[in-house]
Amino acid sequence: MTHNFSDRISGLKPSAIREILKYGSTPGMIAFSAGNPAPESFPVADMERISKEIFETMSTEALQYGITEGYTPLREKVRARLVSKFAAATDGDDVIIVSGGQQGIELSCKVLCNEGDTVLCEDPSFIGALNAFRSYNVNLVGVKTDEKGLIPEAFEEAVKREKNVRFLYTIPTFQNPTGITLPFERRKEIYRIAVRYGVMILEDNPYGELRFKGEDVPTFKSLDKDGAVIYCGSFSKVLSAGIRLGFVSSPKDVSQKLVVAKQVSDVHTNQFFQILANKFLEECDFDAHVASIRKLYGRKAALMREGLTASTVSVKDKVTFTDPDGGLFMWATLPSGFDVPEFAKKLLEKKVAIVPGVAFAADPKKPVAAFRLNYSTPSDDQIIKGTALLGEALCEELK
Repeated sequence: MTHNFSDRISGLKPSAIREILKYGSTPGMIAFSAGNPAPESFPVADMERISKEIFETMSTEALQYGITEGYTPLREKVRARLVSKFAAATDGDDVIIVSGGQQGIELSCKVLCNEGDTVLCEDPSFIGALNAFRSYNVNLVGVKTDEKGLIPEAFEEAVKREKNVRFLYTIPTFQNPTGITLPFERRKEIYRIAVRYGVMILEDNPYGELRFKGEDVPTFKSLDKDGAVIYCGSFSKVLSAGIRLGFVSSPKDVSQKLVVAKQVSDVHTNQFFQILANKFLEECDFDAHVASIRKLYGRKAALMREGLTASTVSVKDKVTFTDPDGGLFMWATLPSGFDVPEFAKKLLEKKVAIVPGVAFAADPKKPVAAFRLNYSTPSDDQIIKGTALLGEALCEELK
């Protein structure tokens, strides 16, 4: 039988990252290609204790259906933290719990866009979001960035040029894939432009808790006096990726539509893990837990940076690496015309995996002379060995 697929899905391709991640299980492979939290960051003992407590004292509630908006005690705690740490929930906002930050992104597009409407994004940007937007047949347009992130003037030009611009998708803090943090002055200008032209901002902040140097930068949501920002966050990088818990703070009318859209998607987020996360926030020192993760990633990032600097001395004028203040990623930029996909294949022979920059491009046909590196997943020994092998390969190619 011939299977005919919908127009919405037939043009989508598997995530390049997910395909490359398959190589991570190859014996001896050093996976700079991943984006996973470090296994040692998981609070296994506390989660084991809390799980036992849940099954002993509230198993029915944990295993029964829940409400679509999310487990009420968890919503209240998330809201309180968003207010105190990120100023990301106002009296005009509702907070709902979703099945990972990815669902918050996908549902936002679902409720705001018709086919053919325009979605703007940083170029490069997170592949999971790009594919979510593509699945709704929107006009996906990348906006130019530089070493400081999204360029306000380029954003305004795109808003004027493109038709039916519904929202800007941005990861302003420790951006994926570049690791760049957008300065506050640019955030204020971008917000002013968005409000002026009636364009919403979808602010994705999964890494905001993971600052290991420098000072926090106020969120877009903290600027929002006009109901113009939808804020997405996640427990994936600070508790566990596998529990699939995220949250969205948005204006009440937007939140109501997100809830309806979620009802037809998965009814509600996993009830057991919502209760587990709520008890973790209630019974454990969450700030101390997050601080330990920041310290871990700060050390790993410094180790990677040192290794890359030492191993690419002879070609330092031909390759640059971002120096993030937090998050999980670094971004390598190479001379125009450098064939990164072919280079990535050669690296696999050395048992090192990277993600070519084209995977993060709004236009997948556009060549990108860059690649992404992750330092949270590999061990210290793997970072040391992998950066030496990567630097050696770069020197061979660039000379």
